[in-house]
Amino acid sequence: MASSPINNVDPFVAVERLRTALDQAGIVLPSLAVDAASPSLRLVELGRVRSDIALRLADALQQRAETPA
Repeated sequence: MASSPINNVDPFVAVERLRTALDQAGIVLPSLAVDAASPSLRLVELGRVRSDIALRLADALQQRAETPA
């Protein structure tokens, strides 16, 4: 996946795509949101999660990295 220039990424779209992908992996980040305090930076707030959720997220990322394209 090619990275997009920061000015072309809508943080609301990024949050929804990430939420959808996490949902497909059975992972919920309750605090996932656009950071309203820094609109010009277009930051996404991932929030805090329990350690078991962090491990599930790590496992999902590792499985994806190990899967041939």
